[in-house]
Amino acid sequence: MSTPAPEPNAGCSAPPERPVRFVHRGRVVEVHGPQACRSVLNWLREDAQCPGTKEGCNEGDCGACTVLIAEPADERPSAGPDDPVVEGLRLRTVNSCIQFLPTLHGKALITVEDLAGFDPPPGPGPHLHPVQQALVDHHGSQCGFCTPGFAVSLLACYEGHQAAGCRPSREDLADALAGNLCRCTGYRPIVDAGLAAFDAAPRRLPAAALRAQLEALAASEAPGPVLHAGGFHAPRSLDELAALRLARPQATLLAGSTDIGLWVSKQFRALGDILYLGAVPELKRLAWEGDTLVIGAGVSLEEAWRALAALDPALREMGRRFAAPPVRHAGTLGGNVANGSPIGDGPPVLMALDAQLRLRRGTRLRTVPLDDFYLDYMKNRLEAGEFLEAIEVPRPASGTVLRGEKLSKRHDCDISAVSAGFALRLDAAGQVAAVRLAFGGLAATVRRASQAEAAIQGQPWTEATLRAAQAALARDVQPLSDLRASAAYRLRGAQALLERLWLETRLVDPLPPAALRLRPAPV
Repeated sequence: MSTPAPEPNAGCSAPPERPVRFVHRGRVVEVHGPQACRSVLNWLREDAQCPGTKEGCNEGDCGACTVLIAEPADERPSAGPDDPVVEGLRLRTVNSCIQFLPTLHGKALITVEDLAGFDPPPGPGPHLHPVQQALVDHHGSQCGFCTPGFAVSLLACYEGHQAAGCRPSREDLADALAGNLCRCTGYRPIVDAGLAAFDAAPRRLPAAALRAQLEALAASEAPGPVLHAGGFHAPRSLDELAALRLARPQATLLAGSTDIGLWVSKQFRALGDILYLGAVPELKRLAWEGDTLVIGAGVSLEEAWRALAALDPALREMGRRFAAPPVRHAGTLGGNVANGSPIGDGPPVLMALDAQLRLRRGTRLRTVPLDDFYLDYMKNRLEAGEFLEAIEVPRPASGTVLRGEKLSKRHDCDISAVSAGFALRLDAAGQVAAVRLAFGGLAATVRRASQAEAAIQGQPWTEATLRAAQAALARDVQPLSDLRASAAYRLRGAQALLERLWLETRLVDPLPPAALRLRPAPV
């Protein structure tokens, strides 16, 4: 164990406040004054006078406020069209209604107003971008309120596939637009427009020029800790974050803002001091250390789940239903774990994988099994001044089957009524050599189903064993009833997910996962 952490130093002086500096509409913008909890959306509409980006739900659900963020890419290569890196810039869509303005520091903000200016052809304009022109040609807009958000999401899909040298399928487009809701068109003409945009002459984002601006912006940045007005701290190293957390144990830790943004937009809560994790490079580390996958607490949901799905491709379906792309791009798996919501979709799968949490307080590190992390509803074992540094996932034993399951009212972009993570390994004789079953939505915390596991462990993997496990599950938890689902539905749903696992993995005539999961047909 490392040496104990020093106690908070009350004598530390705060660094001078800096303006928020980012690139918007081809120039560097400096925003002064208290902006800590002001949304990017409100700044766009009220200060920048760019009203194309709309406010719909103001909670990151409808996509009317979708914008594109560009920032210098690190050494991680692009994982494909869903994670585009163009000319050294990593692009990601986010919901501007729940992103706080200081999170733009050192980045570039691209909105619907910018699209027509990308690589315009000669002659009098305006010249609409191919995705905009395709929306016009294919009647992809009726009332028009949601259209700017669709255009930006289509732009991200367009840039990603252009960079990868391929065209999207209808299913690719449906997934890319899962976070954009429309009441008028029925989506088919919007997907038609997304396909048709690739038939026009390419019009690309001016990535090289934008990257040069961002590099110049970074070079002009003064060294040392970053503090913006309103108590928004943006530490630039793990050590700096640890010291700040000790000095300000009551400060709000902010990562992707996909939950905390709603504290402000819906609950009007005052956050006090904010410690922003998004500028700490060590927290974005995603790598194997021997047989352990280490996922930094600042790694996005999109990247983290892609790494988990590499362990078993069956986890991909859970990943695409986890949330809409703008939420997956901004939110972090570490935040999903530390938040402690009983309906979080990450913890059940991580618990099934026997994940451990690396917690840091000052210079002290300790490791806590995720199984033991949650104490009660929204309560955990974090001490004052401590924070989650990384999630450690051991490589599953050979032959382990992994599953992530989710039941919700909507297929895409919805909160789970029940979620589950399963890990199952059979021996050569067809008996259960190892099993871990974890559920979310059934109780005040995500938890293992220990009695159901005991009913399975060491038994032949037969229907009789399944029925015993389903009966034991009813003794493991007393599900709750709320607006999303009744207790009876939750229990039956959890038992049905166990049955789905058995149907996919039984020794005689196992069914493919696709036969047991109803996906909406591409529009």
